[in-house]
Parts: sequence; structure tokens; C-alpha cells
Amino acid sequence: MDIQNKRIALVTGATGGLGTAMCKQLFTDGFHVVANYRNKEKAVEWQKTMAAEGFNIEIFEGDVCDFDSMANMMKDIESKLGSIDVLVNNAGITRDGRLAKMSKDDWHAVIDTNLNSVFNCTRNVIDGMIERKFGRIINISSVNGQRGQFGQTNYSAAKAGMHGFTKTLAMEVAKLGITVNTISPGYIATDMVMAVPEKVREQIVAQIPMGRLGGTHEVAHLVSFLASDATSFITGANYSINGGQHVY
Repeated sequence: MDIQNKRIALVTGATGGLGTAMCKQLFTDGFHVVANYRNKEKAVEWQKTMAAEGFNIEIFEGDVCDFDSMANMMKDIESKLGSIDVLVNNAGITRDGRLAKMSKDDWHAVIDTNLNSVFNCTRNVIDGMIERKFGRIINISSVNGQRGQFGQTNYSAAKAGMHGFTKTLAMEVAKLGITVNTISPGYIATDMVMAVPEKVREQIVAQIPMGRLGGTHEVAHLVSFLASDATSFITGANYSINGGQHVY
């Protein structure tokens, strides 16, 4: 299938563990995948690695924290490839610490990267989706946005805010062929989690009823499912994928 017959899917935060798995799954499932990056050197190496594995992913530079940067990136993508059909808001960072010790910079860095980015990216694709009467917006939140987590007031606030954004936008565009959903992963076996000392990982796993960490491929399958044409009646939902660690 050539690009003219493929839906274009943009993934932010694409070069991390979850983002990489999402890109691979979307590519496998027939999407033309576009990855956003800030670090060019890292992104170019990542793209080469992906290509060597058979995944031909386009890369485009842009700062998700900057509205104008995202506007320019979206225009560049659309002029070179075509309209963006699927947006996966996956970019995120942590700057953990108790609120009593948290700096203003650590608060704003997390809010900007994890929450304001969702507005910056979505606002710059929503008009085109409305015009074409099709779109899939998938926001990657966290179990810690659902239940809270000690030392993560910034992160939990941003991740909870993502689903508030999802619910309202879902209602606004429900009659326009656009779905908006949230995915809230628990502890997933990313490089960042696997770098945690083994004893700490064991304590984390002990809190998960399934007795294991989640796989990046498991989250990626859910992303691709929600990106498909077949999920047109699912919107405003928050999909928990946490091995039973938080149920409600």
C-alpha cells in the first residue's frame, strides 16, 4: 500500500521505549508513521535503527512545549506528506520531589511537557480533522494521574489534566468523525523502569496483582486499536493498562 492510501499517524515522544513500540505497531498495522523529536542526533540514530529493523519512520523536529514550533512542524508534515489523521500525545518527563521541596522550574517543566504539549499539538491538527470529518487523538496519561503518587504532584496533576482535556474535547468533536481517548499505563518495562535498582523493581512488581511489569508492546497494541477506523464509537474513554494495580 502506498502512502496515498495510508492514514498518517504522528507520535510525540517517539524515541523513548513506549514511543518506539507505538511507532512499530502503527507501522505494522498499515499507518504511515511520523515521529516528532527535539534531539536531532538521537533521532537520526533512532531512525537508522528503526530502518534496519524494517520500520521506515519519518522524523520531524519540533518542541512540544512551544505552540509556534508545533504549528510550524504540523505545516511541514502536511506540506510534505499530507494530512495528519492520528495524533498520539506521548511526550512526557518526570521531575519528582515532594511539593515542599519542589522548585518552580520542576513544576513548570512537567506541566509544559506533559500537559501544555497536548494543547500545543492538538490545537494545530484539530481544524484539519474537523474539515475532513475524521481524526483519532490518543493521549498517553498514567496510573499516577488516576490514583496519585507520593512525590509527583506535578506529574500527577499533568496526567490527570490530560484526561480532563480528553473528556471535554471528545464531546466537542463527537459528531465530526473524531474520537479522543486516554490511555493510562501502569508500570511498563521501559529502559527507565528497568534502570531502577532491582530491589526497588521487586517492590513495584509486588504491588501489581499480575506479578509483572507491563510490556511496551501491550500499550502499543492499545494505541493502534484506538487509532483504527473500527473504533469510531469509542470516545472520551480512559483505558487503564496496569495489571490490576489500580482498579475502580
